[in-house]
Amino acid sequence: MTAPVPLSGPRFQTEPAQLYREMRREHGAVTPVVLDGDVPAWLVLGYRELHQVTGDPVLFSRDSDLWNQWDGIPDDWPLLPMIGRKQPSILYTVGERHRERVGMISDALEAVDPSELRSYTEKFADELIDVICAKGETDIVGDYAMLLPVRVLARLYGFRDEQGPGLVTALNDMIDGRERAIAGQTHLATSMGQLLADRKEKPADDVVSRMLTHTSGFNDVEIAQDLMVMMAAGHQPTADWIGNSLRLMLTDDRFAASLFGGRNSVAEAMNEVLWEDTPTQNVAGRWASRDTQLGGRRIRAGDLLLLGLQGANSDPQVRTDGSALTGGNNAHFSFGHGEHRCPFPAQEVAEVIARTGIEVVLDRLPDIDLAVPAESLTRRPSPWLRGLTELPVRFTPVAAL
Repeated sequence: MTAPVPLSGPRFQTEPAQLYREMRREHGAVTPVVLDGDVPAWLVLGYRELHQVTGDPVLFSRDSDLWNQWDGIPDDWPLLPMIGRKQPSILYTVGERHRERVGMISDALEAVDPSELRSYTEKFADELIDVICAKGETDIVGDYAMLLPVRVLARLYGFRDEQGPGLVTALNDMIDGRERAIAGQTHLATSMGQLLADRKEKPADDVVSRMLTHTSGFNDVEIAQDLMVMMAAGHQPTADWIGNSLRLMLTDDRFAASLFGGRNSVAEAMNEVLWEDTPTQNVAGRWASRDTQLGGRRIRAGDLLLLGLQGANSDPQVRTDGSALTGGNNAHFSFGHGEHRCPFPAQEVAEVIARTGIEVVLDRLPDIDLAVPAESLTRRPSPWLRGLTELPVRFTPVAAL
């Protein structure tokens, strides 16, 4: 058997599509990989195999206690915020209790008024554009996309607006999985615990208050963990969805109409990104509850399987013409699949924030253009999330609102 592939390195940043093709060619639909510290795992790249893994929550469980590698995992392992043990959150709950948690979260998010959500997003987007609009140039990722989703989510949850910037920094540190990951997780947990305490004393019309009064009977620790998961899953991928979609629209002639008032292609660009350049590339994970076979591989009980969402989206077995426009086809894996997929109300919140965020940019800066050669744009060095380090743009300076 050929050597396992390290799930790190510059190629996840520079040419992931080519890398996934090579993995599939050399190893098949289920590729042996190693994580930081030479920790072994499987990366599921096949569309059908990923459908099988995510559709069978008993054989491929979300219960991380099953992992057969825990004895060798140090306390300071940088991926612990992403692959937690004994973490009382929705990510690691299984069975009926998981379904009850999904219901609690969905009910809290469904109560968000869509017009109010759009209004919040427009308000924060306009504030961010006001800071940069007179300059004539900016990094639209660092100065805008990376600051917008968490500010909207923080407002929906019940945080004060001035807490937003600190939450952005903590989330980015945590998601990058590097030396500041645990500090970022600590800041987020502390902030969330304080918000819960405040809302128990003084309930309001917000997501946190609705979750605290839900009839499912989850305790404060469980609710705080779920709120952290929702914040992380709702912020960074949505920020990257905005950045990746704007990059596509600024570099691909097919979407030029959007820059001059055509709105239909905003949705088309956003959907194409979910197929071709999805913000969430790989997800940890599932654990085999017993020995089994998958994609011709012998999977042992307790083995970790990573969900290769981008690899599956580009599987040539289902994408026979990879160059074809995806149109309205939503059969991608970008929101997951099965019992543990992103709850539908959360998908709707992310879509409203991303689409509104893009439309405000195009309304306020109508002649926006890329300020550097497209080939010079770089991505963050992460195998998990795919987003630009920056997206320099120029435009005619305009007055703040």
